Amino acid sequence: MRYYSVDQNVLHNLVGFGIAGNFAGHLEQAGETPDFVNVETATENSPKGLFPFFVPNSSRQTGTYPMSSSEIVYPKNLTEDAHLQAEPEVCVLFEVEYQDALVVNIQPQAFAAFNDCSIRKPGARKISDKKNWGEATKGLSETFIELTSFDSGCDLDSFRIASFLKRDGAIHTYGQDSQVTSYSYFHRKLQDWIVDKLNTQEDFGPLENLHQVLQQANCPQQIMVSLGATRYTEFGETVFLQPGDEVYIYVYDAAKNSEHDIESHLNGHIDTLINSSILHQRIV
Repeated sequence: MRYYSVDQNVLHNLVGFGIAGNFAGHLEQAGETPDFVNVETATENSPKGLFPFFVPNSSRQTGTYPMSSSEIVYPKNLTEDAHLQAEPEVCVLFEVEYQDALVVNIQPQAFAAFNDCSIRKPGARKISDKKNWGEATKGLSETFIELTSFDSGCDLDSFRIASFLKRDGAIHTYGQDSQVTSYSYFHRKLQDWIVDKLNTQEDFGPLENLHQVLQQANCPQQIMVSLGATRYTEFGETVFLQPGDEVYIYVYDAAKNSEHDIESHLNGHIDTLINSSILHQRIV
């Protein structure tokens, strides 16, 4: 396993996408199933669609670079609780191949821990309206791990996603510790699905025309895709983030690290984990 260096210029020029509904039960916990009532999918457990959370050159709010490895800025312009939730995920950096302005292939380069932090905003026009409200509104670990294949048996298969919330000195389990292979769509099936959606997804309901998004961004050579959030624990489902909270997201190699190792790192008893990408953010 090798760590992968990602230049900040690359991050500021790629397009960031998220997948809605790629982990069974998450949309229900987040109260977002009504948004997709008219969106047709291949099966009941199929992802609902892709949404952009960062598009360079966009005149919309998604044009603001939102990623931070240290903090989440709490929405300041709301008159009531923002109903802000972290979304613990793994994101994958892909290189994109085009032909006649259509995407023909995406090749994985690396992966990292990601926080697709969201405002629970009923009735929002588009998913992206809940996903980017300015700088430092998304979480991205500084540690990327190389990924040369997305096929079954790839390096990512041995990884799990765990997340925690620290509030008033107490640490709570936030999301259910989950294997990355638990995603509804994964491996080549997910890779092919992403390519198809980038070319064919239309502006409908909460979804957007992604071919137009890529054209607007001048057909970027790389994209980042967050694969979907895990299910919450009862605590994570019912407790919204507040300033002063701290969020920890671990994308860790379960073949080399135990749950006890995660706990020891979380409590400061050990400094490092083996082959892991860690994200620690304070809500400010």
